[in-house]
Amino acid sequence: MSSTRPAYRVIGIGNPDRGDDGAGRAVAQRLLGALPSHVDVIEHSGEATSLLDCLESASAAWLVDACSSAAPAGTVHRFDVAAAPLPQDAFTLSSHGFGLAEAIELARVLDRLPSRCVVYAVEGSAFETGRSISPPVAAAVREICDLIRREVSPAPEARDARHA
Repeated sequence: MSSTRPAYRVIGIGNPDRGDDGAGRAVAQRLLGALPSHVDVIEHSGEATSLLDCLESASAAWLVDACSSAAPAGTVHRFDVAAAPLPQDAFTLSSHGFGLAEAIELARVLDRLPSRCVVYAVEGSAFETGRSISPPVAAAVREICDLIRREVSPAPEARDARHA
């Protein structure tokens, strides 16, 4: 990546061997090579230390993970975590040990959270080992890919310059 370009990152988090928990990684796989060159796409296990490293040098980040709350499977949630903390009650199911909500708040405290940081969370229902992603979550993966494509292309600075 060129040093003159901002570091934009899409980080798909999850475990592809645990059904719907693989939603974030499925988004990353679909977007790899499909976004403009100013965007890095990363598949991530959710391990907090390396997740913090991914966020540190980014000027904008979109993180995608599965969640579990009272919403129906396949529901897509969008959180602007640069503006407010991620609701921890939707992310209590983390298979990553130290959860995404805690990693984001640690990044905020350490001043490593990008000024533009969005979490897309897809509501899952099937998290058992060996399961495939459920049909409602597979549909949500496609929806999130479309939403992220719209947000990162063109680069936010280019949009701002055109409207100045």
